Amino acid sequence: MKNLDTTLYFITDSTSVPEDRFLPVVEAACRGGATIIQLREKDRSTREYLELAKATHEITDRYGIPLIIDDRVDVALAIGAEGVHVGQSDMPVHLARKLMGEGKIIGATTKTVPQALEAYEQGADYLGCGAIYPTTTHVKTVITPVETLKDVVKAVPIPVNAIGGLNKDNIFVLKGSGIAGICAVSAIMKAADPETATRELKQAFLNMK
Repeated sequence: MKNLDTTLYFITDSTSVPEDRFLPVVEAACRGGATIIQLREKDRSTREYLELAKATHEITDRYGIPLIIDDRVDVALAIGAEGVHVGQSDMPVHLARKLMGEGKIIGATTKTVPQALEAYEQGADYLGCGAIYPTTTHVKTVITPVETLKDVVKAVPIPVNAIGGLNKDNIFVLKGSGIAGICAVSAIMKAADPETATRELKQAFLNMK
């Protein structure tokens, strides 16, 4: 198993900030203690995605934080990202692993125990499970009960992170779930001070564990 710290997993959303603010928010999250960062771009052309991924990777590299590319194995390989994350409608985990190689990080979104077991057996290094709360991102979500999250944690030996509408004031519902960390989008992207927001969210999770 890779030495992977998913305590605070920051997922970007460039649609929620002006273009000139995006990279500064990424850097602020790095300074604030994000342990892993995912670049998620659903609507950009391949060239635009590549340019943004390269610029983002230059920042995460300086802080020694793994950069995960959502969905696009080609983009991840092209810029030398540390890994890729796939959803249930994306490339299967075993194919992503075959293309990325054993040394890279492969994450998967799962909402049920059977999905979690399948992703683990196909070579996933960590799982994102949710949504715990409704989200304000433009990604289609289905609410996942905390009990299901607990079942997923028990079913697989790899890190499981909760995702979906989480912030420092509502993560208490996850207490005792056994998760390795939390994923955050809007709580950091839309914060007036993303560095402080990252630091406070991470500390809130650590205090809850």
